[in-house]
Amino acid sequence: MDFEWVAIALGDVAWISLAFVLGFLARMITLPPLVGFLATGFILNYLGIASGEMLQKLADLGITLLLFTVGLKLNLKVLIRPQVWSVTVLHIATIIALFGAIIFGLALMSVSLFSSLDLKISLMLAFALSFSSTVFVVKSLEEKGEMKSLHGRIAIGILVMQDLAAVIFLAVSTGKIPSLWALLLFLLIPMRPLFHHLLQKTGHGELLILYGLVLALGGAELFELGGVKDDLGALIMGVLISTHPKAKEMAKSMLGFKDLFLVGFFLSIGMSGHLSLEALIIGLLLVPFIFIKSALFFALMTRFRLRARTSLLATLNLTNYSEFGLIVAAIGVANGWMDGQWLVVIAIALSLSFVVAAPINNFDDMIYGQFRNFWMKFQCKERLPDDQLLDTLGATIAIFGMGRVGSGAYDRMRLFHGDTVVGIDFDAELIKKHQAAGRKALHGDPSDADFWDKIERDHSIKLVMLALPNLEANLDALAQLRGISFPGRIAATARYPDEEIRLRQSGATAVFNIYTEAGTGFADHVEVNN
Repeated sequence: MDFEWVAIALGDVAWISLAFVLGFLARMITLPPLVGFLATGFILNYLGIASGEMLQKLADLGITLLLFTVGLKLNLKVLIRPQVWSVTVLHIATIIALFGAIIFGLALMSVSLFSSLDLKISLMLAFALSFSSTVFVVKSLEEKGEMKSLHGRIAIGILVMQDLAAVIFLAVSTGKIPSLWALLLFLLIPMRPLFHHLLQKTGHGELLILYGLVLALGGAELFELGGVKDDLGALIMGVLISTHPKAKEMAKSMLGFKDLFLVGFFLSIGMSGHLSLEALIIGLLLVPFIFIKSALFFALMTRFRLRARTSLLATLNLTNYSEFGLIVAAIGVANGWMDGQWLVVIAIALSLSFVVAAPINNFDDMIYGQFRNFWMKFQCKERLPDDQLLDTLGATIAIFGMGRVGSGAYDRMRLFHGDTVVGIDFDAELIKKHQAAGRKALHGDPSDADFWDKIERDHSIKLVMLALPNLEANLDALAQLRGISFPGRIAATARYPDEEIRLRQSGATAVFNIYTEAGTGFADHVEVNN
């Protein structure tokens, strides 16, 4: 990965301005800004502006930092679950067989661009279309604060397994076999204590960010030198330090850099080739096939004993095509196996799949709630221990989100009200830590319609306190509470004044701004202990 230090220059202020305007318009119609960035790329392409070296470096850097932050949050225990590796293997194999047969059938019928494809290339294209986008899924989960939910961890686990399959494919298709020097990469494992020690000593400022860049880019370079896919190196370096207490802080510190550089990635997709009517039509026709992928994901997950809701939400996150398809197409074009227009076809299908998937993911809980009886028909009677319905055990006060704010609120409310307080979070590892500390903490999801339906039938909660990681998560929980006409009090945390307004409009009876109220709490603490 030949990274030069990125001087802040996309080359033209007009690119940045257009990306901002279209990203802003996308946000105004409840689509993620990345849809606007993709549109920017297509417009620049139409105007004849080619993707330059600087833009490509921004795109590469964005993907590298994305995978590094994924590694920081990845739990390796998830990968060995049959709900992850078995589902991934079965899904890829089935899609290759099904899509490959359709593509080769069109080739035999001499349809347009398909006519030059043989069986081998047809299967290769099908392989590319079987993947889902790591970039899109991680961005979607982060925005909703669901990275550590069960469905989020299952989706990320499947994406990582797909990335491993991609590494194997690239090694075989390009003839790039890892060198003997690649064996030295295993020395990174015993060096883990050193990485942890340095992380502990970096503090909380610019050194922390710089150390993250060193690990991400350094890991990518080392893996490329060993003949292994460079992005996998960034992912592995993230995994190596993921268990350190400061890993979460590092991920938050690097969030802005990662998001900025990913703009280059989305622009580069739209600028990947010359647009033609033929490519546009084929790209459009490929979009509905993402729902075949989705149906297969949902069927496999439910057969592996995941709840219908968990399976559906993970499936909806994976309902898209992957940027890996462009890499596969580029290999095929470079080797003369297929027409260069296939780059444009994949880019169009990928971009439109994002446009379709974005609103679906915004309303995933509503999709499940309104058609719950239908989805429940596919659910197995026997379910996994960590995917059961939550039982609040007669608690009258429920605190959702057991991070620093939530755990502090739990301790205070328990002091006033005793064991009638329960803390709930969808991070299973965090819940185990709270339980070990003696807190009454349960693993659950506040946006789970099944949970609130149970609460409605067996009601005992009089106060709900929402201390979830972001505004969207709090709004999802409020929507579920409105759905069951919850008669009790609802308190929620906010970070900005506009968030306070939206939370009150959505049904919160009290809103606590954790920034503006921090000074008041500090003063009260001093007075009490004076």
